[in-house]
Amino acid sequence: MTIQPYLFFNGRCEEALDFYKKTLGANIDMVMRFSENPDACAAGMMPKDTSKIMHASFRIGDAMVMCSDGLQDDKPNFLGFSLSLTVANEAEADKAFNALAKEGQIQMPIGKTFFSPRFGCVADKFGVSWMVIVPGEA
Repeated sequence: MTIQPYLFFNGRCEEALDFYKKTLGANIDMVMRFSENPDACAAGMMPKDTSKIMHASFRIGDAMVMCSDGLQDDKPNFLGFSLSLTVANEAEADKAFNALAKEGQIQMPIGKTFFSPRFGCVADKFGVSWMVIVPGEA
């Protein structure tokens, strides 16, 4: 079994893909727009703007994240979870944290903790929560 996060950006998926590519070096695996759907959709299952993203996936390191614009036009609601981003060193942690914090909201400033030389929590400009961590000593 595999668990992979699937994020719905409610109309901002393409912007999110570009953001994660620039800020975290994400590799975009695939993008499929609603207009490319080979099957007929049930009533209410196709957005007015068919250029929106029906399904996409990207990788950060070995982790795959899937995403979509979804069918909602309201603000995304990412509550009750965080994506944990493990980086190799403090400089990488600061770089990733600061990039995610731009236009976002710092939830816990990045700094030294009892379990990590560098750890912080931030919600990016889309509202996705991230925990940035450098592994501590075992």
